[in-house]
This record gives sequence, structure tokens and C-alpha cells, in this order.
Amino acid sequence: MVLTFKQIEKISKALGDSHRLKILHYISGKGGCGECSALQDIIELAQPSISHHVKILVEAGLIEGEKEGRNYSYHLNSQTLNDYLDALKQFETSPVLK
Repeated sequence: MVLTFKQIEKISKALGDSHRLKILHYISGKGGCGECSALQDIIELAQPSISHHVKILVEAGLIEGEKEGRNYSYHLNSQTLNDYLDALKQFETSPVLK
């Protein structure tokens, strides 16, 4: 899928925060699926702050949530990440926009 400039911007902003990068790193290290309850131990923030960061990652399409009973787990959206990397590679060969 070809991403729009707006989608590229949204993903770039989502990746521009160390807490969100830690969340993605955790989920990736767990085979692409991580429990929401474990995130508090990893990034040492209050639950409302964690929810805020997770929401930004979900809105950017980088992770997807799944409710399991009372708990949530999050899955890495590899397709969005690959599309983003492909879009960035296109900047190497694209003419300069004005």
C-alpha cells in the first residue's frame, strides 16, 4: 500500500517519542504481541500516560489492540511498518518537492 504524506507524517510523529519506541520494541521482542498490563513495568509511567501513548500508536496504524476478557494485548502491524519504510526509501529517488 502506498502511504499518503499525511499518513507518513502521523507515523513519523508516533515514532518520535522514546516511550512509544519502547512500547514497539517490547511488542516486537514478544514476537509481535504484548500485554498492556506489562507496559507499566517497561516504561514506568502511570496507566493514563501509557494509554495515551498506545492510542497514538494505534491511530498511526503501528499496533492493533485485541481485548481478551478484561485485558488488552497489542499486536505489531508489520504491514504498516513495512509500508512506512518503503515510503521513506522513495525519498531517496524522488525529486525535491517545493
